[in-house]
Amino acid sequence: MNKYLLEIGTEELAYKFIPSAMEQLKTEFSKYLEENKIKYNEIKVYATPRRLAVIIENIQDKQDDVTKTIKGPIATIAYDENGNLTKAALGFANKNNISSDKLYKEDNYIWAKVEQKGLDTKEVLKTIVPEIILKLKGTHFMRWADLDIKFQRPIRWIVSLFNDDIVEFEIANIKASNISRGHRFSQTEVEIKSPDEYLSKLEKANVIADPVIRKGTIVKLATEKAQEIGADIVIDKNLLDEVTFITEWPIPVICSFEEKYLQIPEKVAVTVMAVHQRYFPLYKDGKLLNKFITMSNYTGDFFDNIKAGNERVVKARLEDAIFFVEEDTQKPLIAYLDDLKGVTFQKGFGSVYDKTQRICTLSKNIAKNLNAPMDSVERTALLCKTDLVTKLVFEFTELQGYIGADYAQRSGEIEEVCKGIMEHYFPLNADSDIAQGIEGQIVGIADKIDTIVTVFADGKKISGSQDPLGVRRATLGILKTVINNNLDVNITELIKQAINLMPVQIEDKNKLFDNIKEFFEQRLIVFLNDKYKHDVLESCISDKDVLADLKDFITRLNIVSGIIRKANYPQFHEGINRIIRIIKNEKDFSQVNPDIFNTSEEKELWICTKNIDENNLTYIQLEEKLTNLTPFISEFFEKVLVMDKDEKIKQNRINLLNFVKSKFAKIADFSKIVC
Repeated sequence: MNKYLLEIGTEELAYKFIPSAMEQLKTEFSKYLEENKIKYNEIKVYATPRRLAVIIENIQDKQDDVTKTIKGPIATIAYDENGNLTKAALGFANKNNISSDKLYKEDNYIWAKVEQKGLDTKEVLKTIVPEIILKLKGTHFMRWADLDIKFQRPIRWIVSLFNDDIVEFEIANIKASNISRGHRFSQTEVEIKSPDEYLSKLEKANVIADPVIRKGTIVKLATEKAQEIGADIVIDKNLLDEVTFITEWPIPVICSFEEKYLQIPEKVAVTVMAVHQRYFPLYKDGKLLNKFITMSNYTGDFFDNIKAGNERVVKARLEDAIFFVEEDTQKPLIAYLDDLKGVTFQKGFGSVYDKTQRICTLSKNIAKNLNAPMDSVERTALLCKTDLVTKLVFEFTELQGYIGADYAQRSGEIEEVCKGIMEHYFPLNADSDIAQGIEGQIVGIADKIDTIVTVFADGKKISGSQDPLGVRRATLGILKTVINNNLDVNITELIKQAINLMPVQIEDKNKLFDNIKEFFEQRLIVFLNDKYKHDVLESCISDKDVLADLKDFITRLNIVSGIIRKANYPQFHEGINRIIRIIKNEKDFSQVNPDIFNTSEEKELWICTKNIDENNLTYIQLEEKLTNLTPFISEFFEKVLVMDKDEKIKQNRINLLNFVKSKFAKIADFSKIVC
């Protein structure tokens, strides 16, 4: 079984680039091999901070031979009046390297069958591999020496092996070979004789090249190390991913700091360790310990310097934190409110203090409609941004909200307010938790809607590469909060209220509202696309103000999703869609006149439809009645000609169908659904 190995050896890569590079390598190799008609079984990708590697399993040793049929000149040009081949025909034969007797005539053209020998895979790889390497994209690419090429970090060696043969090429004055390198503190050169021994040879040189194995090793070793001192370790996924891509040979080292630093908010200490220093915090009985684990990228036996260095760094960071806490808490949190006047929210849209006042107004409106506790909601809204001007949040900006909650508690605020200050920022990303308390839910919605309207009112564009102030995340946060907590929040009215509170002159408020509403509806479809079929979403959103009542929207989505799964849905679908097709171009409708019905089918359809009071039925009840109506629709179309010669009869039948359609439209626009 043929295998190909590529390893790109570099200086230490930025850890955020590595997962992207792995995915790019897999994608590009797949694309290039398919374009070059080279078959393979699997592409495996490996990476460490100093290398990117690809192993292609069961790759063909050469391209398949192919026979191509090539079209030549038209017969009138290919042959002269005596039936002999012309210079045009002979030139066509020479160009394709075939003898003239191999040409044949078909469909008034001459043709040739050309046999194309497949190239050796190693020859193809010599060409495509350098292209793939230099095609990798990412941030902060650099040039080095006097070279014109750019890469994430300088390339120091390249391994390129097809089985045991070196596939030769050159990049950045580095010639491909079979010599790799081990860990920086271990063996310098590693001879790779075949792709099969790549992982094992590197492991002997203190390099775990497979990131999946390396990640598992980190979890295992860190857990065992914590258990040695009777501690528990909580491994954050993002931290684990980062540590995986900054180590080649991870070894856990337990470090500690003075217990006095546990007086600062736990979130601060954890952030210092996990986010700033990439340490794993340790716990016992659910409480943070003054100990942590650092994963050293080291091959020796002397860890004293590593331990001392990390303890020195974390002490300095925690010392800063404890100083800031002591300084900040000399006055209550409410005392910071006026300081927000000196912090600009957005140019032209006032200060953060002004934004806070808008949040308070919107929050009170929402609380009133939800019959929520007004005092705690208003207090949460008033204090929600005050921690932004504290020294601790200035230093640890990612802890906004968490610090506010801690300081609010120290200031004697009630638990609901403290929790609301923290949770009003939730969800922090697409996968994180939403606010659990009503204060955090309401103030979070008010804060986010103000931000969204500000961005749109300022004329900023939201695109795939641009998301000013995190508008996408804010929109998703509102939708998740309202839907997941089953809140009766009219987002349509909320948008209008927020527009009216803007501190700038808005020339066309209707246009601004329409743009924001459309954006919300787009994000709503994206948010629910994994749970509901796209055509079902479109059918339930069509011609309705779904933002005014998301509870109703979700109910209708579930009803329609159930309808289309039933055995009788094709008949149901055909009935309503035939009605929609007939009346779609009709603009004006008047009342149905039963007196001019001249068929029993018209009368029966009218009576059955008239008895459906869609405004006083649950959706389940309405669905049942519409299902029962379906046979009458089928009978009507079988026996009645809608486009009667008598204009009055024709229009009355169209009016009847429109009346029937209105009952179905209460649930959804079924013309949007693909049956």
